[in-house]
Amino acid sequence: MSPVARPTFVEEQALAARGFSRVAGLDEVGCGCWAGPVFAAAVVLPAGVELELVRDSKALSPAQRERAAEDIRNKAAGWAVGQASAEEVDFLNIRQASALAMKRAVEALPFRPEYLLIDAFRLPGVALPQKSIIRGDATVASIAAASILAKVARDALLRELAERHPGYGFENHKGYGTREHQEALRRLGPCPEHRRTYAPVKKFITQAA
Repeated sequence: MSPVARPTFVEEQALAARGFSRVAGLDEVGCGCWAGPVFAAAVVLPAGVELELVRDSKALSPAQRERAAEDIRNKAAGWAVGQASAEEVDFLNIRQASALAMKRAVEALPFRPEYLLIDAFRLPGVALPQKSIIRGDATVASIAAASILAKVARDALLRELAERHPGYGFENHKGYGTREHQEALRRLGPCPEHRRTYAPVKKFITQAA
């Protein structure tokens, strides 16, 4: 298997040449999960920074993501994480909840960015220039960094939720629709962290009624 290509700074450098020095990469994780919040991160990387492990978060092992996240937090010019709860996912729908998590991440940055690079997403209602990039988490350094921080933060929360709601296996599947998760729903029914508008969860609510 060929090694996973490292994301580049081509987009950030092109924007810097146009006068944008604070470019934030944005990505979200957890859209397809049956339980737990959707998370997003915003990362502004300084020019010339070396981040050896930064890749699309899905291409890294959990241990590699933890090391990469620490490196990003230490070297980034600014970073922040935002989330939208399972209840907000149900109330808004997953796309709007993802946008809300991204907005919260941008607002939590230590300074206002000048431009947003977003993985396959347009962020409405934000008065900043932005660009949506398909597969940005695999090709753009700041977006890849954001994908790592969002994934690490969400996984940490799901481990906490596993302690609050034992028996569901959140520490293993992190809220995704695995067989283990399906069997837990069959045995226990949904917990407060489940997204009740999602069909696989709604099925078990209907059966319980």
